[in-house]
Amino acid sequence: MTANSQQPTANSQQPTANSQQLALLKKHFPNCFDKNGAFIAHKLQEVVQSDSFALSKESYSLNWLGKSYARLLANENPRTLIKADTTHNALPQNANSQNLLIKGDNLEVLKHLMGAYSEQVKMIYIDPPYNTGGDGFVYADDRKFTVEQLSQLAGIDEDEAKRILEFTQAKSNSHSAWLTFMYPRLYIARQLLRDDGVIFISIDDNEQAQLKVLCDEAFGEENFVGQFIWQNRTTPNDSGIRFATDHEYIFIYAKSIYETEFSGNEKNLENYKNLDNDPNGDWIADNPSAASGTEKDRFEIINPYTQQVYLPSKGRYWAFSERRVGEWHKSGKLVFPKVNEKNFLLKKYLAELKSKFQPISSIVQGLLTSSGTKELKALFGDASPFKYPKPSKLMVKIISQIANESDVVLDFFAGSGTTAHAVMQLNAEDGGNRQFICVQLPEACDEKSEAFKAGYSTIFDITHARITKAAAKIKAENPTFTGDLGFKVFETTPVFEGYADKAETLTENLTLFDANTLNADERHTLMRTWAIQDNIKLHTDLNPVKLGDYTAYGTASILYFIEPNITLSAVVALLEQLDNNADFKPNMLVVFGYLLDSKTQREMTEAIKQYNNRKGIELTLDIRF
Repeated sequence: MTANSQQPTANSQQPTANSQQLALLKKHFPNCFDKNGAFIAHKLQEVVQSDSFALSKESYSLNWLGKSYARLLANENPRTLIKADTTHNALPQNANSQNLLIKGDNLEVLKHLMGAYSEQVKMIYIDPPYNTGGDGFVYADDRKFTVEQLSQLAGIDEDEAKRILEFTQAKSNSHSAWLTFMYPRLYIARQLLRDDGVIFISIDDNEQAQLKVLCDEAFGEENFVGQFIWQNRTTPNDSGIRFATDHEYIFIYAKSIYETEFSGNEKNLENYKNLDNDPNGDWIADNPSAASGTEKDRFEIINPYTQQVYLPSKGRYWAFSERRVGEWHKSGKLVFPKVNEKNFLLKKYLAELKSKFQPISSIVQGLLTSSGTKELKALFGDASPFKYPKPSKLMVKIISQIANESDVVLDFFAGSGTTAHAVMQLNAEDGGNRQFICVQLPEACDEKSEAFKAGYSTIFDITHARITKAAAKIKAENPTFTGDLGFKVFETTPVFEGYADKAETLTENLTLFDANTLNADERHTLMRTWAIQDNIKLHTDLNPVKLGDYTAYGTASILYFIEPNITLSAVVALLEQLDNNADFKPNMLVVFGYLLDSKTQREMTEAIKQYNNRKGIELTLDIRF
């Protein structure tokens, strides 16, 4: 097969939440778009109406100052790159780990994750700022829009744009500021969830009403699963009106309620016995009557041995039909006594249980923040470096309900690192291979805090230390456990000064970014950022591949030409390997276009275009700027 070549293009387009949703519409409803790609709304309405689907003209929504801006942020491409902590990641315990800890603004990180992790995450847990007024939350935004720019980009009038910019630049902690902060994060989080995925969100009374309506919009009202009421303290706080608040909430939303199932709590089956050697196996005595029924369910049952007559007590009904009596007596399920004044016995067999699990309770007790504090003190020493941490047992309880043995768990407000701790602990308990992705902003610790005094200058430092210490403790307590107790570290970093991702083609008169000013670390940071956009997960190594005197990097399917001095001889060596190495099968070549002169670019493009290979590989050349 003849290889294909693409013309030089801009940097690969980062997928956004909107772009993925539009792609689904185009895939399933192509008739609703014109030849220029414009959406024809009434065409979709015709499809819906043709199936007698009810159309509602009434609805409600949550509106606030900044909602249009929040939508804009949700669909803005990331403004950062992803950089690996190569020293940490090369440590023996981390080199092969699939767990991730990422330092940076979680909105930026979520946008990066949209590449390789879209619809890959089984469970998300977040403990966002509660906006209590005392938790330090303020809306901080360094974007520099003019009123005119924001008005045009968000599709709003200039007066609204002016008011939005005033509060986004004023470090506000209003309800509107909090909603503007949360909306884009939840919007993107939904895209990361698998169809059977679930998100858990901790909150207290201050924003729970707003969060509920916000989640109804982001995830859909029908996908509301419920909420845990978590009793987080036993010592009542003094509110001044003798009303104690001793709990928080954990909201639960599914990506699709029809795809989701919780594990449930295991039933206590110890009382099932087989005292009479019943061939049907272990059993317990079952209640033969029920609180609901009709008059036909109040029939007489006659003891065949003593002729004693049985009727359900007043207001109750038999829990089975009359025709069952003889059938169940014959099988041994219904046992009559051979003396009067004795009730008959109805057996419930263990083999009849549809499930050995029962629904979980929405009331969570006995797992307090005080135990979370004690847990941190045990790891860090006498002082806890984090206020009001969630206990890992709470997170183990939640994770075990939804995340199976190899699922991905995401926490993008990682805080003290409880979620990562719980994932590793649960894996050690049940032999699972769940992976965590934790994201934490390097927020400065108060210089008066115990954390700062102990040498932790940022919250990220605490997260990092907690995961490391928890892993060591779990290994010590489970010496035979061979699962993943390492983690790789990445961080968001600013785009290089002067690097403009706007070149669409390479021409002689184009003013080029000087890629030769980048050092190896910076080039590899750019490569890693491209890789996650190309659906290569962050824990995957980009291995060196020798092509004559040139070194490319990549995986089995994609190679990156990120080093300087790209020559045609490297391409020739590549094609020779394709022909002669049975295990060498890349199908995509990504080249940093700023490292090519126009002559080499033309030669490379032509060589790939003319190449015929025995393996039938369709080779794509993507030159990025």
